[in-house]
Amino acid sequence: MPVIIKDGRFIEDPFVDAGGAFVALDQYSAAVHDREAALTGIDVPADTDPQALAGLMNSVAAIRIAFPSFADGRGFSIAQKLRRMGFNGLIRAKGHVLADQYPLAIRSGFDEVEIPNEQAGRMPQSQWREALARTKNNYLDRLKRKAA
Repeated sequence: MPVIIKDGRFIEDPFVDAGGAFVALDQYSAAVHDREAALTGIDVPADTDPQALAGLMNSVAAIRIAFPSFADGRGFSIAQKLRRMGFNGLIRAKGHVLADQYPLAIRSGFDEVEIPNEQAGRMPQSQWREALARTKNNYLDRLKRKAA
């Protein structure tokens, strides 16, 4: 069973626990007819053009972006573009994301990270929390505190 990381903590999957399910982009329209749109998310491969999701921004509840390798950073760009396009729903990274990449994931617009259970065994919650702590003291945050 995969592990969900939110706010630096390992948690149960709130989307799936609420009855949500992720489907492939090409199956989304059919899936929404069978279930509530608020409980239907889209699985997006790393080579997806975010513009392909533009027509779904107001109806899709969650977007899960695949990370086939920790060296493949295309998912960060996809998340950032989706946020710039106005998507306010859940964005989740799925796959090979390292704890050291967690600050970048947060800055890119991800709400959660989903990793395989085996990876969670090698990267305990403490590593994710330490990585999250590094996002709290970045250059822009320090400038904002000085200006306040």
